[in-house]
Amino acid sequence: MFETRLKEAAQQVEAHLQHVMAPMGTLPVVNAMRYASAGGKRLRAFLVLESARLHGVAPEHAIWPATAIEAVHAYSLVHDDLPCMDDDDMRRGLPTTHVKWNECTAVLAGDALQTLGFECVSRVECHPAPLVRAELTVTLARAAGAQGMVLGQALDIAAETASTPLTLEEITRLQAGKTGALIVWSATAGAVMAQADTAHLQRYATDLGLAFQIADDILDVEGDAAKVGKAVGKDAHAGKATFVSLLGLEGAKARAEQLIEAACEALAPYGVEAETLRQAAKFVVSRDN
Repeated sequence: MFETRLKEAAQQVEAHLQHVMAPMGTLPVVNAMRYASAGGKRLRAFLVLESARLHGVAPEHAIWPATAIEAVHAYSLVHDDLPCMDDDDMRRGLPTTHVKWNECTAVLAGDALQTLGFECVSRVECHPAPLVRAELTVTLARAAGAQGMVLGQALDIAAETASTPLTLEEITRLQAGKTGALIVWSATAGAVMAQADTAHLQRYATDLGLAFQIADDILDVEGDAAKVGKAVGKDAHAGKATFVSLLGLEGAKARAEQLIEAACEALAPYGVEAETLRQAAKFVVSRDN
């Protein structure tokens, strides 16, 4: 069930991304936007659509925040791959955007994808209630900005030149922003659209996001670059403190499993209707890319 819905979410969002970018033409920067936002697991979009389904939100409304989060996520990857950041040549098994085009085009494509995300959640097609659209927009801004993802990125960059490695508590805070903030926004978007309580999904997504990052750290140690779609072993080579370096490989795996168990427990109020979200949580720690 989960794999089917994940695939369906990916197809729906891919089609909708192409739909919203169709009026933009075929300038190099727009083609770079299409390139950068194509492919991937679409886990964040899936979380939006599933949380919307749980709360009875119409699919024609839910597709807008699902598309928004994938546009914002794509922007973050384009900028993260730049030479001034992580300096990666491969992403999802293909040349990164700045390699395919150039650095200037990649920066602009990332900028445009970010603003496209905010356009998607602020359009009237997203939700008939202006206050709901405003809530989606302001919470996405917080999740993506200096209180969320950008904060995590900044802490990560600062850690690279710090005199002492980060502690477990510091890494947890870093990753709660860098990886977790957009995942929490995604999983709670459906509740926001239904003007319902977000607390249970927030707990679920907080644990899920941290487990996702621990799984990434594990893949960097024992993953296959061909399957992961990008270089592995970079963290150890750079001497970065990670969940694996602090907890050990087996300790990191055990911590991820504990987090997934807690995430699944947070879904108890939704009963069997949340089974697909439980399967998503288990997928996060079993994936190979």
